[in-house]
Amino acid sequence: MGHHHDHPHIDPASGDRRVSISIWANGLLTIAQIVGGIMAGSLSLIADALHNFSDLAALVIAFAARKIARRPADVHMTFGYGRIEIVAALINYTTLIIVGVYLIYEGAMRMVDPPEIEGWTIVIIGGVALVVDALTAMLTWSMQKESVNIRALFLHNLSDAFASIAVIIGGSLILLYDMRWVDPAITIGIALYILYLAFSEIGGPIRTLMLGSPPDIDGQAVVETVRDIEGVQDIHHVHLWQMQENMAALDCHVVLTETGWQQLESVKAEIKEQLKMRFSIAHSSLEFEHSDHAHQNANLYGHE
Repeated sequence: MGHHHDHPHIDPASGDRRVSISIWANGLLTIAQIVGGIMAGSLSLIADALHNFSDLAALVIAFAARKIARRPADVHMTFGYGRIEIVAALINYTTLIIVGVYLIYEGAMRMVDPPEIEGWTIVIIGGVALVVDALTAMLTWSMQKESVNIRALFLHNLSDAFASIAVIIGGSLILLYDMRWVDPAITIGIALYILYLAFSEIGGPIRTLMLGSPPDIDGQAVVETVRDIEGVQDIHHVHLWQMQENMAALDCHVVLTETGWQQLESVKAEIKEQLKMRFSIAHSSLEFEHSDHAHQNANLYGHE
């Protein structure tokens, strides 16, 4: 199975500018939503502001992670700092889940006792929020294809845009029909959508941090490819993992035949070529064993 990442890359400075613009826009919007929500007595507007504040935090975390990830490897971090973006994504998905659970609780409390709500304030601020959310989502859309960190950020913004649409609809129904229960009902709907997004995406960063095999690489196909190379008798102690997002790595022990042992360098070069060409595995650490001195009954994956 192939393993290719042919996404258009945005240069780091341009990407940083986009995230920076999003931070300022979301910061101003959060303040406006909180003030408007308090004035209007609207929980859905305050809920949207809370969600937007989590977006602001997500943007700051993502921005910092992007900067740190570009540091070169050193004696303290010999693999480099790229994984900080995976950690940032995990933090951002976790905050989405916390916000979602809190909003369901608040919405349920308001369903029991719906308060007086100013419809016009909700509609106007909801409209402004929709513009900012849509702008932020657009700024991060092309970047999210190549970074789980920015994808978490993009989903924050996308869910915010949908939340803003829901808030506008709720405010309109309050204005037209005095349907005050709509405000907390929409809040709960927004929260359920946030939880769905977060739970469906959080597995990726967890898998990477747990050193799981890359999801788009067939591990068994990798094993068979190495076994089929002339001079290779078998392989074991296979570790297939992701050094960083979009950077797969393989560590394994390769048992060579007598002929393969005599041509070790050419066999090694062929293994690395096949790994790179077929699976885009550019980093591989191979330990070679002669068939006469190979580990007996060794595990195919991991160590005993």
